Amino acid sequence: MSKPEMPPLRKLVLTALLSAAGVLLSGLSIPLGPTRCFPFQHAINVIAGVLLGPWWAAGAAFTTSALRLTLGTGTLFAFPGSIPGALVVGLASRIFRERPLWAATAEPLGTVLVGASLSAVVIAPFTNAKATFAMLGPAFLVSSIAGVILGSLVLITLSRAVRGAGHTPS
Repeated sequence: MSKPEMPPLRKLVLTALLSAAGVLLSGLSIPLGPTRCFPFQHAINVIAGVLLGPWWAAGAAFTTSALRLTLGTGTLFAFPGSIPGALVVGLASRIFRERPLWAATAEPLGTVLVGASLSAVVIAPFTNAKATFAMLGPAFLVSSIAGVILGSLVLITLSRAVRGAGHTPS
């Protein structure tokens, strides 16, 4: 049985709330070379990807990255470090509809394989940063895995709360 589609306004509001949470938590990032690793962004990617799907999740990641860059709590590396992970979780959640935690574990694929590669090949040269995939990959992986764990715990808690209240989320 597939879950009912969430109304667009509800998706927009949830996207805005998740982006706001990402911005508020951005002070907890970890400076590493030219980047600031931010496990909470990966947790938000997991939550948004599972609850909203790939495009809304990517929108939340883009919005959070843009606001963090504007406020000085993020770098250009935030864009390739977050958007691919959100997209991959959203796409995986379509495949694993009945197993959202399986979809959550796909986040490092987007973040590390795509995000770290784009960061090393496009962003690092653009910003004159000395950053290679060998340096960025492990940093993105550790941040991503921590975020997957946090995001999965939030999804489990939300699922239990919804089941306990006897509601079907819409």
